[in-house]
Amino acid sequence: MYSNASVNLPDTELMGQGHLACQGCGATIAMRFALKAFGDNTVIVVPACCWTVISGPFPYSNLNIPMLHTAFETTGAAATGVRAALDMQGKTDVTVVGWAGDGGTFDIGLQSLSGAAERNEDIIYCCYDNEAYMNTGIQRSSATPMMAWTTTTPASHPKETAKKNIVEIMAAHHIPYVATCNIAFPEDFIAKLKKAQELKGTKFLHILAPCPAGWKIPSDETINIARLASDCNVFPLYEIIDGDEYNITYSPRNTPVNEYLKRQARFGHLSEDQMDYIQDRVNFEWERLLHKSMMERFEVNR
Repeated sequence: MYSNASVNLPDTELMGQGHLACQGCGATIAMRFALKAFGDNTVIVVPACCWTVISGPFPYSNLNIPMLHTAFETTGAAATGVRAALDMQGKTDVTVVGWAGDGGTFDIGLQSLSGAAERNEDIIYCCYDNEAYMNTGIQRSSATPMMAWTTTTPASHPKETAKKNIVEIMAAHHIPYVATCNIAFPEDFIAKLKKAQELKGTKFLHILAPCPAGWKIPSDETINIARLASDCNVFPLYEIIDGDEYNITYSPRNTPVNEYLKRQARFGHLSEDQMDYIQDRVNFEWERLLHKSMMERFEVNR
């Protein structure tokens, strides 16, 4: 394991005042950190999602960079087009970023994202994951955790299936860089985005961005809940290079998962046995990640 904790946060602020986000919005914090990493020589492509509302109504925007709004399923394709147009103009130094929620990434936009990754287009794709379709009323997505409440998976019929492992799906494309990021760890977050910016080809960042309304938490608890997600291994922080090299970038505190679950009313219907089951699944996935990281080190050092 290694840490990005020594990275200094840039002073630049490219996200202005006047956004329309809810109080405590994790997606807004994520954007602020991302723009600190990428700088002003950036074009961002945003599909239908919370951020098409947050930035303000056309022709206004609280972002001090060019922003292209596109259809829900087309982030990967639209970012590819922007990249091609800039390259034709000789503007190869401009960073092109796709910025989509989990619904537009895990579900509706997966085909255009996979196509861009298979072609290894020179873009950065950031998925800010709030684990449901929050912009349209908190409906479940394939990023919604097992047994979580949403308006389409009520407490009487919670989501039965596990969260889709989008990181492994993207790593299977053998693109140059895949990483998880968490708004509660800004140094690690910004270091990974800067690393992605330096690489050619498709880079994918999976960003945990809690939604107070959808997660049923107080708006001042966003960062605390996000930190707990990584400390209990529900959302480990790591990177995958070229689809093969796994590096864990944060050593968790191994906090019991129930401390994370009990602070969110979307899990308020869970029994102790159900929380124990989730703990077992988290332990299994964490051990598997450790194994992959250790195997990589073994192969390198053998």
